[in-house]
Amino acid sequence: MRLAAVRRYEVLDTPADGSFDHITALAADLFSVPIAIISLVDHDRIWFKSHHGLDAKQIDRAPGLCASAILQNGPWILSDAKSDVRALSNPLVAGEFGLRFYAGVPLRTSDGFNLGTLCIIDREPRAVSEQEIARLAQLASVVMDQMELRLSARRAVADLSAMVSEKDTALRRSEMLAKEIDHRVSNSLQLISSLIHLQSRTLAKTEASRHLAVAASRVTAVAQVHRHIYMTEGIKSAECKVYLERLCRDLSLMLNSAQRGEIVVEAIDAEIPTGQLVSVGLIVNELVTNAAKHGTGKITVSFERAGSDFLLSVSDQGIGLPEGFDPATSLGLGMKVVASLAQKLNGRLSIGIVNGSDEAKLSVQFPDGSQLTQT
Repeated sequence: MRLAAVRRYEVLDTPADGSFDHITALAADLFSVPIAIISLVDHDRIWFKSHHGLDAKQIDRAPGLCASAILQNGPWILSDAKSDVRALSNPLVAGEFGLRFYAGVPLRTSDGFNLGTLCIIDREPRAVSEQEIARLAQLASVVMDQMELRLSARRAVADLSAMVSEKDTALRRSEMLAKEIDHRVSNSLQLISSLIHLQSRTLAKTEASRHLAVAASRVTAVAQVHRHIYMTEGIKSAECKVYLERLCRDLSLMLNSAQRGEIVVEAIDAEIPTGQLVSVGLIVNELVTNAAKHGTGKITVSFERAGSDFLLSVSDQGIGLPEGFDPATSLGLGMKVVASLAQKLNGRLSIGIVNGSDEAKLSVQFPDGSQLTQT
């Protein structure tokens, strides 16, 4: 049990520590002795945490006086070791070291175990008063305070590490759960989209069929967001370029772009918050679907930087926009959806042409959501 207490403090074989060295230096000066030691008694050795006036770092337990001192609840005093029957045969007394005076106070834990001693040593016999013994005991208490402080600090760090580990584990579990939910939502939305498409085909080429096809494409766009989140490492943000390429491949198949013209994605590598990704996907879905309906030739989806903002654009090689066209006052449901989504992104919707041609271009410039989150 005592040895378990020694190991509990994790002090054995640790590097020199200025706090303990100050205590042994103070003890040597206070009592005018050449040697002062803070010792810990192990099962087969006496290890010195601090050794003022002595080069040795440890000695065998057998000749050590500290091993005897820890058997006492009070101080262990040898005023003249050569005339004290308790130490006459001790090699430190009878041998070359020539120890004559020893005073040691046990380093006692709060639960009653003596770990070692704070001791002072001299090669000359000397008397020691009760007041001096009390001072030595006070210094021993300071040693134990230091050891308890370090033990408390290690436990606090261990508890904090455990809390961080538990938090990280809980976060990973929540991310896995969120991904699983996104995966299931994606599958459900894809199923709904397929059912709407099937329903639209049963209505032949009627107005209702067209509206159902548009609704299906909107559901597909949202499903793509959830599928992309599920496939990425994190759940807070996602790579917009990869998402747009996947979305446009699906739109290409759905809109039969082989007959209407290819859909090209020109995008920078940039992660955006998943909350923005939903709006971006729906805007692209509306603009690409509209371009495929009214335009001809290639449809280009562009995603780039505009200063600290992002600029999302969709252009086509059709006949251009009607004169005086204003997306803010357009009566079409698609443009109303785009305008609403642009507002949700805190963005600005604009129209124009590409390179002086008749190629129509609709753009939404919006702030980088990740930058807003950081600030």
